[in-house]
Parts: sequence; C-alpha cells; structure tokens
Amino acid sequence: MGKVVLDVSVSLDGFTAGPNVREAEPMGDGGERLHAWMAGSGPGGEVDVRVREEVDAAVGAVIVGRRTFDLGVGPWGGTPWPGVPTFVVTHRTQENMLGANGGMFVFDGLHAAARRAEDAAGDKDVLVLGAQTARQLLVAGLLDEVRLHLVPLLLGAGTPLFAGERTELTPAGPPVTGSVTHLRYRVLNT
Repeated sequence: MGKVVLDVSVSLDGFTAGPNVREAEPMGDGGERLHAWMAGSGPGGEVDVRVREEVDAAVGAVIVGRRTFDLGVGPWGGTPWPGVPTFVVTHRTQENMLGANGGMFVFDGLHAAARRAEDAAGDKDVLVLGAQTARQLLVAGLLDEVRLHLVPLLLGAGTPLFAGERTELTPAGPPVTGSVTHLRYRVLNT
C-alpha cells in the first residue's frame, strides 16, 4: 500500500503560498515562484526534473481541501494530475464531478476522503495539496510522509505550512539539491 504524502514547495520562511490568495492569483502574490523549479531551467535543473518525474510516477490519488479545489480546478484544467482521482475534503459535499482531463473529483469529510483515496491509490501514493488539509491530516494521524521542496525565496507573508502542530519526523532519504533542496521525512505518529 502507498503512503499519504504531503508534497509541497515551501519558501525558506515557511510559506506555501504568497499573501492575498484569490481567484486571480491562486498562489497569492509572488507564490507562483515557489513552483518555478518544476520547469528544470535553474541551476541543477536536471535534478529538479527527475524529482518531479518521480513524484508524478508515484501519484495514485490526491487529497485537497475545498479552498484548494475552488482555486485550482480552473488552472489545472481538471484534476491536478490528469486521470487521477482527487478527493476534496469539505463539509459542503456534492455529487462527484468528472474533471475536464478525465480525473474524478470526490467530495467527502477528512477521514472518509483519506480512506477512499488510499483505496483508490492502491500501491501508489496519495498526494496531499493544501496546507490546512495537510495540517488536519497530521493532527488526525493520517499523514505518513512530508516531502518539502525548499525554495530559496523569502515571501515575508502568506499561507504558513504549519501553524503550531507538533510531531516528530525522521529523514526518509538524503537531501537532494537542484535549484531547490528536496527533503523527505517520515512522520512518527506518537
């Protein structure tokens, strides 16, 4: 069985999106720079491309929060990974929705979404998008791994990755450095 994995780009000052997240700027002011490494055009870009390809190959399902869904469905053109089921954590459930790229959106509560995503992913990983949803999964003991793409950028404000949650992490592999530093940690649910 795969793992439930938070895979997120984060600024050196701990933000996953810039300030003023809104429909016109779903990553907030300056937040799109957190994902520039994915193009592989920076120093060590071949490493970044390899990391991105490994992430893409491992994803079997996705969990997102309602706000991430509301802001992301347009730019994604459907589900975040074409054809991959995406489970939207929400209190405002609705009928399943087929994304324009062939992936199904399923709306459910936190525990049910996590369970259903794991079932759908099979041996692949469940990727988590959205800081608040990641925090909820961590607190509920449902998050297995944290993969950070540490971007050499100071946003100064925005959406913090963590906001007072406490847990112990242990390295799940050595740091890998391209234009950003890629880190992996196992969550030790105590």
